[in-house]
Amino acid sequence: MGEDLKEYLKFHKTFGGTGKLFNFKPIKYSKGVLELEGEFNESTLNPNGTVQGGMMTAFLDDVTSLLVIYETKGKLFTASTDLHSAHHLPLTKGRYRARATLIKQGKYIASIKGEIFNAEGQVATSLLHTAFLVHKKIK
Repeated sequence: MGEDLKEYLKFHKTFGGTGKLFNFKPIKYSKGVLELEGEFNESTLNPNGTVQGGMMTAFLDDVTSLLVIYETKGKLFTASTDLHSAHHLPLTKGRYRARATLIKQGKYIASIKGEIFNAEGQVATSLLHTAFLVHKKIK
């Protein structure tokens, strides 16, 4: 993981709406697996004071998409066809670790698993992301 991942994150923060919101920082990368840290701020909370489920889904949509973008050196990006999320534990305002794992990538479709972990390391949210791969260099 090097400066090029930081460049993709900078691109995402500059041109992606949620990139500005979640403020991702790299943790580690290995082939097929990307870990990032991101933030849920006050604007992501529901009236109960916990992170709204759609925000957690958007967070993992970004993390799983960034894995595909990074692995293809910006030649492919994802157009989501299905995002199936399950919310296991509540999260509150703060920074959290997320992991994206590539399940399968073909020429036109990819399946990626995403997870957000709470402060105790438990899976708080999981996501199965199916995406159409758009062949267009973004960087």
